[in-house]
Amino acid sequence: MKITQNNIDELNATIALTIEQADYEPRVQKSLNEHRRKADVKGFRPGMAPMSLIEKMYGKSILLDEVQKLMSEGLNQHINDNQLQLLGEPLPNEDDPNKNDWEKGGDLEFKFDIALAPKINISFTEKDKIPFYKIPVTKEDLDSYKESILRQYGKLEDTEISVDDGFITATLTQGEHIIENTHISLKNIEDKKLRKPFIGKKVGDEMEVDVKQTFTNETDLAAMLKVKKEELGNFEPVFNIKINEVKHFVPAELNQDLFDRIFGKDEITSEEEFNQRAEERIAGEFAQESNYRFAKDTQAKALEKADLALPADFLKRWLLYANENKLSKEEIDKNFDAFAEDLRWQMVRGYIFKEQKLDITKEEMLEHARQMARYQFAMYGLPNVPDEHIDRYANNILANEKEIKRLYEKAEDDKVITYIKSAVTLDEKEITMEKMRKLYEEDKK
Repeated sequence: MKITQNNIDELNATIALTIEQADYEPRVQKSLNEHRRKADVKGFRPGMAPMSLIEKMYGKSILLDEVQKLMSEGLNQHINDNQLQLLGEPLPNEDDPNKNDWEKGGDLEFKFDIALAPKINISFTEKDKIPFYKIPVTKEDLDSYKESILRQYGKLEDTEISVDDGFITATLTQGEHIIENTHISLKNIEDKKLRKPFIGKKVGDEMEVDVKQTFTNETDLAAMLKVKKEELGNFEPVFNIKINEVKHFVPAELNQDLFDRIFGKDEITSEEEFNQRAEERIAGEFAQESNYRFAKDTQAKALEKADLALPADFLKRWLLYANENKLSKEEIDKNFDAFAEDLRWQMVRGYIFKEQKLDITKEEMLEHARQMARYQFAMYGLPNVPDEHIDRYANNILANEKEIKRLYEKAEDDKVITYIKSAVTLDEKEITMEKMRKLYEEDKK
């Protein structure tokens, strides 16, 4: 087998393979012999069918299979022997398609395009400055948090007259079609003029309503009419609405019952302790936000310093090939910039991780799994799950190969960001949470 590489530029190259008949013929013959030995052909004893018949039945597929194996072995050996760092996988060259005569045999020629990973040479010192935003907890933050908590643990109560942000249950009637006790949130009526007729109503009041005009969200309307979205066209828009219940939302009271529900039985017993715990939680959330922003700014700084060029045309071809029938060319073009930035960061992150001899221990992986478990439980409204349950769930996460990969990448991210943080000068700035949000809005421009 003959293999040659032609470098087109620093990022693109072609590999030409010539697989000689002497390379594949012995392998094809061996495979044919094995097929003959196992073949059960009518009219012949097992293993005694003529070779000419075996060749006719299996010859071409065996030839293709053996050549494919040789091609793969040759490419891998060339890549390993030359320590090539590739992006994506080798792709058949489109400009010079092979003209192999598979019937005639003889030497077979193939040509592949490859993308070479750009060289990385990056380091961080105290001369490098990266902003680090500290977010103090203000009285407004604490008040907003308390209001949010009181609403989160609030409840609906009966009231005499409907209000702007209240709720009603009603019976909807259109001819013989009756929908009993459907729930309506008045906030879901976006047009205030159309919401006004619902305000100030009592139990027993009735009105004619064009529901399609009033409730513009088809999902909400379908739920209200208790039908599927595609069935909405089966109804005329005007319904008679008779109010059965009028309710309004009442926030929870700041009392011992609420303290116990949030923090556990008798963990705190006063508003002062509640405020202290609340401030600690807000400070923790703000610290996470500061670290997230620092990681984002650090990544941007690293990519700026590395200034990596990528073989965009090749990568788009490879993405189309690797995601056949999943992504279109238009989707790849649209999302390529985000893909390219992520790829650049993966390469830079991997370089720093290796260059600084960083590592990730089993205990660190377990801790990352614990963090994921706590986050997932908190998303379901369970912030105080016992440690033994967290550990059991974390071990289940680590038993999932896909989750392990995600966790490892997150752990590698954290290690590299922590290293850079220790090497550079932090340009510390105090900022409100509101201004932090504006930073992200500016990023999108």
